[in-house]
Amino acid sequence: MYQDLALVNELSVYHNMFLNREWVRWRLLNNVKMRRLATEHLASMGITNIPDVGVEVAKLSGGQRQAIAVARAVYSESKVLLLDEPLAAMGAKEGALILDLIHDLRARGDVSVIIIAHNYAQVFEVCDRLNILQQGEITVDKATTEISAAELTDLMVSEYRTERLKRHS
Repeated sequence: MYQDLALVNELSVYHNMFLNREWVRWRLLNNVKMRRLATEHLASMGITNIPDVGVEVAKLSGGQRQAIAVARAVYSESKVLLLDEPLAAMGAKEGALILDLIHDLRARGDVSVIIIAHNYAQVFEVCDRLNILQQGEITVDKATTEISAAELTDLMVSEYRTERLKRHS
C-alpha cells in the first residue's frame, strides 16, 4: 500500500474497494453486488466509521481513507501487506484507528504485515520484529523485545553521523 494510498478521490468507497477487480454483469458494473460486498468486508474487518460506502473518497478523513486502502489490500486476498508510512500526516484518533486495524490483522493471522515507518513508537506498538535497511542491506534484524526505543534512536543517530562524516570527508 503506497504512502499516497492510490485511491481515486472522485470514486465511491465501494468503487475504490473493487478498483481493477470490478464485478461485471451483462457488460455493466454490478454496483449492487460491489456495494454489498464492500459493506460486508469493511464490517468484517471492524471498520465501522465509514458513513456510507457510496460516499466519494474525497469526503472522508485521512484515517478513513487509510482504512479503505488497507481493506482493499486485504480483500484482494493478499498474503503480505506492505504499508509505507501508514500513519503519515494523521492525527492521534485516526492513527489509533489504523493501529487497531493492524492489531486485528495480526490477530487474524492470515496476513503478514510489513511496515515502513520512521515513528519508533508505532513500530514498537504493532511490530514483532524490527529491521533497519541501509544502502539496500539489512543492518539490524531483532525482535522488538530485544531492543529499546532509546537503543534504536542511538543506533540511528550514530549511523546518520557516520554517513554525514563519509560524505563530508
